[in-house]
Amino acid sequence: MTQPNILILMVDQLNGTLFPDGPADWLHAPNLKKLAARSTRFANAYTASPLCAPARASFMTGQLPSRTGVYDNAAEFTSSIPTYAHHLRRAGYQTCLSGKMHFVGPDQMHGLEERLTTDIYPADFGWTPDYRKPGERIEWWYHNMGSVTGAGVAEISNQMEYDDEVAHHAKMKLYDLSRGADERPWCLTVSFTHPHDPYVARKKYWDLYADCEHLLPRVGPIAYEDQDAHSKRILDANDRDNFNITDDHIRRARRAYFANISYIDDKIGEILQTLEDTRQDATIVFVSDHGDMLGERGLWFKMSFYEGSSRVPLMVCAPQMEAGLISTPVSSVDILPTLCDLAGVDLSEVMPWTDGVSIVSLGQGGVRSEPVAMEYAAEASYAPLVSLRYGKWKFNRCALDPDQLFDLEADPDELTNLAEVPAHQGTRDQLRAKSEARWDLDAYDAAVRHSQAGRWVVYEALRNGAYYPWDYQPLQKASERYMRNHMDLNVLEENKRFPRGE
Repeated sequence: MTQPNILILMVDQLNGTLFPDGPADWLHAPNLKKLAARSTRFANAYTASPLCAPARASFMTGQLPSRTGVYDNAAEFTSSIPTYAHHLRRAGYQTCLSGKMHFVGPDQMHGLEERLTTDIYPADFGWTPDYRKPGERIEWWYHNMGSVTGAGVAEISNQMEYDDEVAHHAKMKLYDLSRGADERPWCLTVSFTHPHDPYVARKKYWDLYADCEHLLPRVGPIAYEDQDAHSKRILDANDRDNFNITDDHIRRARRAYFANISYIDDKIGEILQTLEDTRQDATIVFVSDHGDMLGERGLWFKMSFYEGSSRVPLMVCAPQMEAGLISTPVSSVDILPTLCDLAGVDLSEVMPWTDGVSIVSLGQGGVRSEPVAMEYAAEASYAPLVSLRYGKWKFNRCALDPDQLFDLEADPDELTNLAEVPAHQGTRDQLRAKSEARWDLDAYDAAVRHSQAGRWVVYEALRNGAYYPWDYQPLQKASERYMRNHMDLNVLEENKRFPRGE
């Protein structure tokens, strides 16, 4: 089969409930709506873990955090785990990343042949949680509600500077690929940090939502004493006691978030236009690492299995898959086997250890019976949490907490826990059996604690004395750029032009 070029467009913390069938009608996202019209759209796609580094490692490997060992935002992503970049590169692809992937550890490539930017987050163990100290809040890196109270307008920010750079390098790479100097098929991953908080947006996008009717959440704040056990831990970790969140704060934070969806839509539009202008064909995947609660229930950011945090947008535009809406639950760990399926890459050597399955057949009228699994073992947890989405049901389990069972068809806002309702004991028992067959929570907890303790020792040791950071340093070979005296000017000008002259 012909190996297609592949363009992966990844965003950060984009709430999947805003993409019921592509972007919601009221979102100003013309480029994503245009892409949605020609894509297979997955209405019920879920992250493997609702936090950046674990979600992204799982997305790249097709394995849940309990297999990768990337439990949190400071857990090492080891070099021996194959990613889609390894599989595609082994099959003859050139692989490249522009943007964020939050690799932690000395390997900052993970099968990528080229990286165009550094990451926006640190690559070391400094953000390691500590299950030995439940209730401890690490002030200098834990989220707090300042992202909400500080929401508003700015023309530049740390994150805007980053995403402007990501988009620029991605466009330049597409131009370079069009010149045909490398005949291999390509896989370019473009990964933005927006619409991740802080909720700060440029005025041109902020103004788009002046009359937005969605600036308050559908489910308002729930009193702390009425929250479930894990949500209380999240609120504590987010330092809720030191902030008074008003309706105006909520409106401004949500408005900026929506504005940043429009900002990212513009950036994606620039990239897709460059692809079109250079007459290149590509299979396109659009996905987020996890969602954002956006004030629903009084919760913000991620770290939860509730839909706003765990559900992500997922669209695949490929000739082998029909455009249209798929309601079957799927997972971000399904993307690796899907990419390999589309590229004709055999995964038989690693499939026994892969949690995902190809979803190409769903875009061809097929069915799927496997439940979708999620895990969480990072900040605001003191023991691992696991979840299964099976049909219309979601079942959550943690050794510290009561079980949770939600009927997402009858109760999409997950307001009624059915785990102790007599009429639903059969469903709960069936899903608990499936969960127990998949996860040994005691063993999982021990593995997380072992990892955390070791990382605390290593981090403190490496910060004592000379320090050599793992952060990726983008390499630019200045002597191979533009015009240099070892080059023939006439050949250079012709080869760097697209389309070529007569």
